[in-house]
Order: sequence, then structure tokens, then C-alpha cells
Amino acid sequence: MTDSEVRQVVVDIIEIIAPDADLSNIKDDVRLRDQLELDSMDFLDIVMELRKRYKIEVPKEEYQELASLDSCVAYLGPKFQAIGAGAE
Repeated sequence: MTDSEVRQVVVDIIEIIAPDADLSNIKDDVRLRDQLELDSMDFLDIVMELRKRYKIEVPKEEYQELASLDSCVAYLGPKFQAIGAGAE
């Protein structure tokens, strides 16, 4: 899975859990919680969707790795490679 595909997976999940969020101008290097006003439950929903859809586990101590789109891509890219970029 390419970086742009991983980015799109994250954006798609955010669109599901925060349907009112404006994702058109999302910045890759700014914390998602700051740009989209995500609360801790929204963030947990992102982690749960990753687990449900792609069987990717994100340990609590690594949640900070999902702070921005850039860090999501860097963190999740190798995980998608390890699972073979599985289908939903």
C-alpha cells in the first residue's frame, strides 16, 4: 500500500467517525485533533476502525503515532505492508 493509499484510508475512517468534519483542506503535518476538533472518543473510534477493518492493532502507548496524517502514514505504512494491505 502506497503512502497516498494509507493517507486515504485514514481520511476515509475520519469521514465515517466525524461526518461533519471538513476534510478538504486537511494538513498532513498538523495534529488531527487540532484541525478537526476530534475528541478522545473520536480518536478511539479511529483506532477501533483500524482494528475492525484491517486487523491493525495500535497499542495505547503508541496512540501518539497517529497524531497527524504524516505520522499516521509513517506508523501505519509498515503495518499495512506486514498484513499485505488487506481488503476491507
